[in-house]
Amino acid sequence: MSASAFSLTLSVPTPGFQLLTGEPVVGGLHGPSRHLFCGHCMTWMFTRPEGMDAFVNLRPSVLDDRTWFEPFIETYVSEKLPWASTPAVHSFSKFPDPGDYERLLSGFATAGARPK
Repeated sequence: MSASAFSLTLSVPTPGFQLLTGEPVVGGLHGPSRHLFCGHCMTWMFTRPEGMDAFVNLRPSVLDDRTWFEPFIETYVSEKLPWASTPAVHSFSKFPDPGDYERLLSGFATAGARPK
């Protein structure tokens, strides 16, 4: 759905996320997780993942200033193109085990990229 070698996601705690204008529409896959798009240009803006109400997965490419964004983890490296690389600190063949998330969140809280 990203038309790219990469599909970037910035997980934002739900209380820290606010849509200021417009009304998003569901697009892409119509499964339990909702991929929400701009109703005007159909740009993929964010996802509300099934069973993870505490977070909204925002597409960093829609931020006004995205120069600070740097991947912290990468997933599905088992399917990546041979030439594709990121500066991510952690890599996973598919998704991390659920037991890894607390350690990853703690690591990001300490060393993850922040807006300038």
